[in-house]
Amino acid sequence: MHQIIYTLVDAESEEEALEQATVTFDRLVGARLDERPVFDYYVTFDDEDAAVAGKSRWGERPVAAPVDSHEGARLLKRGWDATVAEFERNLEKVDEALEEMTVAEMMHDKALVRHACNNIGSFRGPSLFLYDSHRNGIRNRSHLDRILSSADSLWIVPADVHY
Repeated sequence: MHQIIYTLVDAESEEEALEQATVTFDRLVGARLDERPVFDYYVTFDDEDAAVAGKSRWGERPVAAPVDSHEGARLLKRGWDATVAEFERNLEKVDEALEEMTVAEMMHDKALVRHACNNIGSFRGPSLFLYDSHRNGIRNRSHLDRILSSADSLWIVPADVHY
């Protein structure tokens, strides 16, 4: 499966933002031996050669954008809205299961309830769409607000990931 994720980095230029974001994305796909991958691979939107990911899958996207720009604010909203929607979807699945299923059915993971519980508690992976520069998923609004208020020149960089 493919999805677009975003990382927030403190940078002075688009080039520097992409460079820093690449480090984060590399860590999310386990490019370093000491990193546990949560995605199979990624493609940033400056890659002209990818045949099934990035621009070829999603169309034109900015390579990087200052968060305080119109385009950057739009990307940030997309990432945050997707995070909230996925959290609510998983929470609804768990809530329905608690009302309708027996403990034994939930233990056997009928309707993928345990998977939904795992997604609710995830710190990285497909249920999160925004990441900080340390590869931590941004799971709540206070984390996002801390990042937004802590950087002098904050950029947002999208990537198409496969999992």
